[in-house]
Amino acid sequence: MSTTTPGTPEAAPTASTAEVELAIGGMTCASCAARIEKKLNRMDGVEATVNYATEKAKVSYRGEDISVQDLIATVEATGYTAQEPTAVREETAALTGDGGARQSDEARQADEARRADEALRPLRERLITAVLLSVPVIAMAMVPALQFEYWQWLSLTLAAPVVTYAAWPFHKAAFTNARHGAATMDTLISVGTSAAFLWSLWALFLGTAGTPGMTHPFELTIARSDGAGNIYLEAAAGVTAFILAGRYFEARSKRKAGAALKALLQLGAKDVTVLRDGGREETIPVGDLRTGDRFLVRPGEKIATDGKVIEGASAVDASMLTGESVPVETGEGDFVTGATLNVGGRLVVEAVRVGADTQLARMAKLVEDAQNGKAAAQRLADRISAVFVPVVIGLALATLGFWLGNGAGLTAAFTAAVAVLIIACPCALGLATPTALMVGTGRGAQLGILIKGPEVLESTRKVDTIVLDKTGTVTTGKMTLLATRTAPGTSAADVLRLAGALEHSSEHPIAQAVAAGAAAEVGTLPVPEDFANVPGRGVQGIVEGHAVLVGRESLLAEWEIRLPVELERAKADAEAAGRTAIAVAWDGEARAVLEVADAVKDTSAEAIRRLRALGLTPILLTGDNKAVAASVAAEVGISPEHVIAEVMPQDKVDVVKRLQAEGRSVAMVGDGVNDAAALAQADLGLAMGTGTDAAIEAGDLTLVRGDLRAAADAIRLSRRTLGTIRTNLFWAFAYNVGALPLAASGLLNPMIAGAAMAFSSVFVVGNSLRLRGFKPLA
Repeated sequence: MSTTTPGTPEAAPTASTAEVELAIGGMTCASCAARIEKKLNRMDGVEATVNYATEKAKVSYRGEDISVQDLIATVEATGYTAQEPTAVREETAALTGDGGARQSDEARQADEARRADEALRPLRERLITAVLLSVPVIAMAMVPALQFEYWQWLSLTLAAPVVTYAAWPFHKAAFTNARHGAATMDTLISVGTSAAFLWSLWALFLGTAGTPGMTHPFELTIARSDGAGNIYLEAAAGVTAFILAGRYFEARSKRKAGAALKALLQLGAKDVTVLRDGGREETIPVGDLRTGDRFLVRPGEKIATDGKVIEGASAVDASMLTGESVPVETGEGDFVTGATLNVGGRLVVEAVRVGADTQLARMAKLVEDAQNGKAAAQRLADRISAVFVPVVIGLALATLGFWLGNGAGLTAAFTAAVAVLIIACPCALGLATPTALMVGTGRGAQLGILIKGPEVLESTRKVDTIVLDKTGTVTTGKMTLLATRTAPGTSAADVLRLAGALEHSSEHPIAQAVAAGAAAEVGTLPVPEDFANVPGRGVQGIVEGHAVLVGRESLLAEWEIRLPVELERAKADAEAAGRTAIAVAWDGEARAVLEVADAVKDTSAEAIRRLRALGLTPILLTGDNKAVAASVAAEVGISPEHVIAEVMPQDKVDVVKRLQAEGRSVAMVGDGVNDAAALAQADLGLAMGTGTDAAIEAGDLTLVRGDLRAAADAIRLSRRTLGTIRTNLFWAFAYNVGALPLAASGLLNPMIAGAAMAFSSVFVVGNSLRLRGFKPLA
């Protein structure tokens, strides 16, 4: 199968409309994505969606009127960069020097990690610079004992690189925002830190703050000052360091934005054995496979691409693609899907679909579309900043004009105006989200809950419906022997010993489930004296001198053995409950029916109750048949009307979309490749950590334990963390708003400001630390 990434420029259904996906650079917040999207959508015939998390823009446009270069020019005119995916790939090839040649998985992954690390390096260097230099500046400002004779000049020396070099991304973003008449968190940071630093320069060189022996006395008095003896270098350096730390950890998490697609595409086979003229076997890279080629699939190998079975019979495990827990018996003429696992016999398959046409590639495309179509979660601080920043700047200008108009003098008027900007500098705001997120995610990690980022938390508050994948989420995901129904006069121990011994020699997953269950019940199993596999029907052989048959009823019928009434009824009951019924006979007589199924986890019913208690409506979604789904739903307490069965991966996405169209906010819990697209589409994706990499990367929350109760704990912890962030933000802004009137009145004493800033920061940190006490429900 080709490893071409889905989502490259392609024609839409109509000839006049084209689609392209652009890689966007230079975005610093969700507001940037919204601004680019707004600019693109203003173009005639253009519909665009910009995703801040994946740094991509998906654009539909009229090809005869607009070119891709026009779209790129519009993005660049907005102050950002844009590239076509083809340009990105060419640039990658140039960086690697392979000219498009095939790389090993290890080399490619190492190369991707190197490029990602290079992209993060400038931000990491700025963060290290800011932390190392700002710590002594803050210490000297806050501890009078450290204020030696020339401490203020050392503070200036240390703070200058922080405010200029380390904070440069904020100043650059603020300038870009200003050019387009917008204000974000970057604007607030840039204006506040610049005001604090520039005023400190004025006070040091033209005021009295540069006098040897100057200190900041602890005088908590309200009095008008000309500001000539006040410096605010610790505020400028500290805020820069705090915000850079948050940006760095956010950027690290964004590095994995495309990992779901990579995990999906890496699931396929890497090489394939093709049958050439005369039956000659030749191993080639799967990317060289062409439609019509015939290839060999041995037991235990992955099927290379979608195709039709030409020769052989086997059981194919398609659970990771379809969610169907029972391997499918496959023979000549049957269709098989690429990346599924051949668990039985030898197959010869004719390739029907290759490359981007395969089901796996289409699933990758679904995941990508779902990620790009998901609304970017605007961070609360940015939304408030959009209003707060213009208000603060307007208030500062009004303050300057008021005092000049009242004859207070230029120095006093300017002091009051700059004080307004300084007091608005978001010291506590810089701590509000990172500290709560750090403590909340740390506590979550201790409990086996991994939260990907702050945007995830907003979704947990809104969700009212939770869609649960069955296989591997509500159930164990593997076949288990659940019951043994015996005929009169036959002991269960004899059935398990003889049937288990025979099934132990088979590689079929159902046979292995019987063997494991038998061994657990009766201990060591005897070794068969003779064994034969009957493809599609079962196994037969000699065990302890008995001629034993284990498999379908049709296998027994070949030996003219009929099930008695009791076993017929047991078989019908098992199948009605969605279980697989296996007949056992020896010495010419039917002895028992074994029931095998994907067992429900012991904790699933309790988990459903806890999810209901959180106000969520559980819906069971599965690729299995309706009988199996109904049985599982009844066992865990999900209403029959909330069961959706026999769905393919693309149908799972459609189900989530339909629920969202009904006005619901949807959470999705899954563990398989078949769930990845739905996890990405859902408002909140919870991936079971026991599942596939593709599902984990597509989810917003990862549940390390295979226990569904962790889903309820994850939502509770996320909501608690979000509440803490909101509380932190409220008090961070309340401090600013409360102190602004003092600043505007010219009554801002530097020690009151310092004490208020310190209290605000201590409160935010203390409030965040309360999350360490979060406990899962007993």
